[in-house]
Amino acid sequence: MATETQSGLSDHMRGVTVTTIACLAGVAAALATARFVGTSVAAAGGQQSLLYVAALVLAQFPILRAVGIDISEFGAKDYLYVAFMTFTLWFITFGVILTEGVTL
Repeated sequence: MATETQSGLSDHMRGVTVTTIACLAGVAAALATARFVGTSVAAAGGQQSLLYVAALVLAQFPILRAVGIDISEFGAKDYLYVAFMTFTLWFITFGVILTEGVTL
C-alpha cells in the first residue's frame, strides 16, 4: 500500500492502535488507582493517584514499540496526545468509580 509506514501498519491502523492503547491504559490506571489508593474522599483529593496515570503513560511506549509502532517518529504532539488520552480516560473512569462508590 502507498500509505504503509516502515512498520508495515497503515497510518490509519497506527492511529487506531495508539488511541486504543492510550484509552485502555487510562482505564487500567483508574482501576489501579481505585484498588491501591482507594475511593474515599481523602484518596480522591490526593496526588498519589496521578502517579498511576504517569506510570501508565510511560509504560505505553515500550508496549507501542512491541506492537510494531516506530515511536522514534513521534513528535511532541504525539507524546501529548498519548498523555492526554490516558489522563482523560483515567479521569472519566475514576470519576464514575468515585461517584458510584465502587470498592475494588
